[in-house]
Amino acid sequence: MDWYLAALKKYAEFSGRARRKEYWLFFLFNLLAVLGLSFVDVVSGLYSKALGAGLFGGAYSLLVLLPSIAVSVRRLHDTGRSAWWLLLALVPMLGPLALIVIYCLDGTPGENKYGADPKAAAPEAPAYPVPPPPPAV
Repeated sequence: MDWYLAALKKYAEFSGRARRKEYWLFFLFNLLAVLGLSFVDVVSGLYSKALGAGLFGGAYSLLVLLPSIAVSVRRLHDTGRSAWWLLLALVPMLGPLALIVIYCLDGTPGENKYGADPKAAAPEAPAYPVPPPPPAV
């Protein structure tokens, strides 16, 4: 959840770099939110077949449109590519597939022209406390 909120806090920051973890966790939480809100739309009768969207799901999608573009741009920057690569999404079938592959690639190690390496800047703490080594006998 922290990665999702961090991406929302940088909702209009198109400079810098985003790690794979930041991008994919943001994507996951967005997907879960849209699915949940779409379910609420269908159950409450607010889903429109003509529009292909419901009130809550559509409103949420509009609210996170700019943060989604921003985190996508920062993810492309992490792989050493410019934001123009987002235009690949306009190519039917192959474009979005190529973007998924790019988003899965590891970022450029070290600093690149878009900023410092986010992995080096913020090392992750272990998810659980590391026990001390056993005493020598």
